[in-house]
Amino acid sequence: MSERKMTSSRRHHLKSMMLQIGQRLLEAEAKQAEEDKQKYMDENCPSIDFPSNMQELQDLCKKIHQQIDMVDEQRYDMESKVDKANKEIEDLRLKVQDLKGKFKKPALKKVRMSADAMLQALLGSKHKVSMDLRANLKQVKKEVKEEENVGDWRKNIEDKAGMDGRKKMFESEA
Repeated sequence: MSERKMTSSRRHHLKSMMLQIGQRLLEAEAKQAEEDKQKYMDENCPSIDFPSNMQELQDLCKKIHQQIDMVDEQRYDMESKVDKANKEIEDLRLKVQDLKGKFKKPALKKVRMSADAMLQALLGSKHKVSMDLRANLKQVKKEVKEEENVGDWRKNIEDKAGMDGRKKMFESEA
């Protein structure tokens, strides 16, 4: 059978039909939920006839408190069951994760290899560019300043004493 493309009008028609059916199903579901709620309320929550005297009113309050206590016990039991189930689900999820695969990070070994050797190993014979990083660095000459030899302070005073010392001082500055 040859496969033909569906026309856009046919596709649009089918899509609108599916949306209408889905809308009807949602409305029916909402109506059913409302009926179920009303049925439950009629069964479990009978209408209250307010008593005429004080004693009957007190008895009604005691009865309502007993029902509240019973509902609280049921709620607590349900919460504990849900918590237990959630813990069990989490444990099972962790077990499934463990069973899917245990990946240990291997201890890496120190490899003494130059950048050229690494590229050669990775790229094979395609690697032709040299990775000599030191060759690309700019050469800088280090200038060493000669420090004045200060030596003993008495020598400097004696050298500068008299006219000879003053003359040497002016000549060295000029």
